[in-house]
Amino acid sequence: MLIKPGPLLAQINSPADLRQLDKTQLLQVCHELRQFIIDNVSVYGGHFGASLGVTELTVALHYAFNTPNDQLVWDVGHQAYGHKILTGRRERFHTNRYYGGISGFPKRKESEYDAFGVGHSSTSISAAVGMAVASDYLGMNDRQHIAVIGDGALTGGMAFEAMNHAGGLSNANLLIVLNDNCMSIDPNVGALKEYLTDITTSQTYNKVRDDVWTLLGKFSKFGRSAREIASKVETSLKSLLLKQSNLFEALNLRYFGPVDGHDIDHLVNVLNDLKKIPGPKILHCVTVKGKGYSLAEKDQTKWHAPGKFDKITGEIHKKVYDTPQPPKYQDVFGHTLLELARQNEKIMGITPAMPSGCSMNIMMRELPDRTFDVGIAEQHAVTFSAGLATQGLIPFCNIYSTFMQRAYDQVIHDVCIQNLPVNFFLDRAGFAGADGPTHHGAYDLAYMRCIPNMIIAAPMNEAELRNLMFTAQLPRQEGAFCIRYPRGQGVMPNWRTPMEEVIVGKGRLVKEGEEVAILTIGHIGNYAVEACAQLAEEELHPAHYDLRFVKPLDEDLLHEVFRKFSKIVTVEDGCLMGGFGSAILEFMAEHGYQASVRRLGIPDRIVEHGEQLELHRECGFDPEGISNAVRVLCEVEGISAQG
Repeated sequence: MLIKPGPLLAQINSPADLRQLDKTQLLQVCHELRQFIIDNVSVYGGHFGASLGVTELTVALHYAFNTPNDQLVWDVGHQAYGHKILTGRRERFHTNRYYGGISGFPKRKESEYDAFGVGHSSTSISAAVGMAVASDYLGMNDRQHIAVIGDGALTGGMAFEAMNHAGGLSNANLLIVLNDNCMSIDPNVGALKEYLTDITTSQTYNKVRDDVWTLLGKFSKFGRSAREIASKVETSLKSLLLKQSNLFEALNLRYFGPVDGHDIDHLVNVLNDLKKIPGPKILHCVTVKGKGYSLAEKDQTKWHAPGKFDKITGEIHKKVYDTPQPPKYQDVFGHTLLELARQNEKIMGITPAMPSGCSMNIMMRELPDRTFDVGIAEQHAVTFSAGLATQGLIPFCNIYSTFMQRAYDQVIHDVCIQNLPVNFFLDRAGFAGADGPTHHGAYDLAYMRCIPNMIIAAPMNEAELRNLMFTAQLPRQEGAFCIRYPRGQGVMPNWRTPMEEVIVGKGRLVKEGEEVAILTIGHIGNYAVEACAQLAEEELHPAHYDLRFVKPLDEDLLHEVFRKFSKIVTVEDGCLMGGFGSAILEFMAEHGYQASVRRLGIPDRIVEHGEQLELHRECGFDPEGISNAVRVLCEVEGISAQG
């Protein structure tokens, strides 16, 4: 079912077409664009509220600036649906986030209008600064560079590093557009949020600011010096009336705003004015996430990415099952964390801006003084956890696998070199599905495995996750404990099992067998269970071992495996380079064993977006891929697939 665009939107195949319209038509374009997003996401799913909140801003930016010559950089990318629709991808927009379709995020190879690929937050200003410096060096002084960053993304330290650099570049044609809606996925937290609220709610300052803006316009005909004088007056009034120095002005960024981010006419005027002002500057736009869809405005976290829904009633479509279904791993984590925290008062929960995403909000509601959302600041989350650990507390730090990459130095330097007992929980390990390569947790087994003083485990089911969490909070002298698990459902409808300690570094035999041993780590081992059942019908009976730990490996179990089997398949939902299979090969080489080993996992390339099973199948470690690997090993030894 293709969604029909409105009459004006149907004529816009590029921003050049948009710029042919009269300014008075832009309000209608915004209405049609917002409705097109609502219609598509309600039918096909995807992120929702963020793009609705920047509909007018998106239209104004492409109308006022000469994209793609002017470089427009979006932060995170959740807010870029309108941008994609206006830049030649309207007719393919229904494929957004589907296997083989367009990406849910800006992507350089997808369009010349996507100046920089994104997915993680707080990167836009750094990228735009680099582009602005390059343009200045290359003599392309007519090119503008615009970074659109949400107020939530400003909590990431990288944004401050970039603003600090930008403030020293007087020749940079750089505009930072701050999309201020008090939200990332969950409500924003911290002093920066309060600071921005002070700016947007100070009636005295806003009255004076409007007067100064008017004066700037009146004085402009008298020359640059008058504008500079008026600007200095405005800066002084900002400091006086806000009772503190303006944060952005202190960084030498000329500050304009706040302005209504939903007033398309005023936005276009302001952007056209700002194009004429040289140097780095920031425009503060106040918007409403979910604007134009009342339910999304009222519950912005729920409607960040609601899935398919009825756009009239707002009913979110959920699958109906006849039997009880397994929970999501994230919910098992959240409920188990609260259960443990009630028993152990030393447990503290830490997450970088993802309390609902990782289900730490379950503990946060009951024990708010022991649960910390630190904002989009993974580096701080890790070192903050390390600080807690030095005082004898037990940090449970939950960070998505892909986002933990941003705190790698802190894991090494602040946790493992100091041998501190910090517990890391890596949600969304393996393929993240429709979010694609920026969100896949493909590398954690490899990048954690090489660090000393690190335990690495992965549960095959919900009961194992509970047991590992129980084990992680038991007293231990030293060392970090990393537990990774995938996005989505587990396999146990009745998952609230009694918790018991797991011996660190001990795997288990899942199924006895002959000829071939399948070694798995984590949830993906359930595919091996399916494969073994399938192969049994062909009179092939491989053994299956769940290692549970990548570090330390269960050496006793592996000695048993290599003495008994000369054909081995390893399966992991992580990168093959340096991962679980590599660890098995290292063990084999170090102990002088010889075996035919086939490693299944994520290959050494960027895997695009799609449903998890689609991506597992593409990479050859779905149940059929595991079965094929066993068949191939048997054929190599001269045994037919039928035994």
